[in-house]
Amino acid sequence: MKKSKIYTRTGDKGMTSLVGGKRVSKASPRVNSYGEIDELNSFIGLLMSESIEKEDRDFLRTVQHRLFSIGSYLATDPNTTEFKMESQVSPESVERIEKEIDRIDAEIPKMIGFVLPSGCKSAALAHVCRSICRRAERHIYAMPDVEKVETPVLVFINRLSDYLFNLARKENFRITGKEINWDYTCL
Repeated sequence: MKKSKIYTRTGDKGMTSLVGGKRVSKASPRVNSYGEIDELNSFIGLLMSESIEKEDRDFLRTVQHRLFSIGSYLATDPNTTEFKMESQVSPESVERIEKEIDRIDAEIPKMIGFVLPSGCKSAALAHVCRSICRRAERHIYAMPDVEKVETPVLVFINRLSDYLFNLARKENFRITGKEINWDYTCL
């Protein structure tokens, strides 16, 4: 098989192709949505490069695979008849995230206030991932054809941000023994 070139020159004027061949603006809501998923996946990779526990790293690897499927799904023209892409997100995928949220929640103290997105490096990275996840969710909901998005995708992204929040809390307690709560009287 011949190696393909990394550049095609077909996007030089601000257009790109969805799976199925439809050309759309690179600034379209759909392209923004799967771009956000790609950014989230990349930052999760960065988070995994930190010294987080193996169980969390292994779970995040499965999340990365699922996010790649979601990105491919969102990159597919929903009106194409030639290529039908499913998200590969099932209710069981959502349940797995919920179990991970519960597992971590059992390991950390009860929240006593709003948590600042800071602390140790792995916690700060988890917070970055969480905020990107929330942005991706907003972009998906902003798509004009959001009603065509499989419901489990929307639920999965929502739960993933909750998981990342709990992971950040866990990492702060694991590494520093504490987290930093918002002090509304500062300044």
